[in-house]
Amino acid sequence: MALKATVHRAELQISDLDRHYYASYSLTLAQHPSETDARLMVRLLAFALYAQERLEFGRGLSADGEPDLWLKSLTGEIEHWIELGQPEEADIRRACGRARRVTLIGYSGRAFDIWWEKNAAALARCGNLEVIALPAGTAEALSGLMARGMRLQCLVQDGEVQLMSESATVSATPVLLQAGLRG
Repeated sequence: MALKATVHRAELQISDLDRHYYASYSLTLAQHPSETDARLMVRLLAFALYAQERLEFGRGLSADGEPDLWLKSLTGEIEHWIELGQPEEADIRRACGRARRVTLIGYSGRAFDIWWEKNAAALARCGNLEVIALPAGTAEALSGLMARGMRLQCLVQDGEVQLMSESATVSATPVLLQAGLRG
């Protein structure tokens, strides 16, 4: 018997002073049985960092060839492809061919650093790829904010991001490892 996804709901208020973007979202996140709490919360953080009207969650772990988040144009073209973790280099190159802009967010500390050292040279040729690393321990700290029903506020200012619940705050400054196209 296949395990079912766990559904989480989040009320998310975003104040991104760096992009001058302010919005509130009611989100439903499906957590795949193999997805950790930390990864789910990194997906939510990625949504907050790149939020705009048409940004939506992809099927991610549930489907090959589909990102964790994406932004499509009104005509269905992929404007922004957002991937988490340490995907295969070929998958990232394929995404760069399909989307105008691709962002990869690494969140597993030293394991991502090793992955990046191995793949950086090959991925440097992808001019539309942005690679960001969250500081070690950030994903685990974010998992402490997780609940089936979440009320969160996200503040982005001067490159620092804070995700706040009623009882705790997690702060991090993502590190830009490769700059790609900005949108």
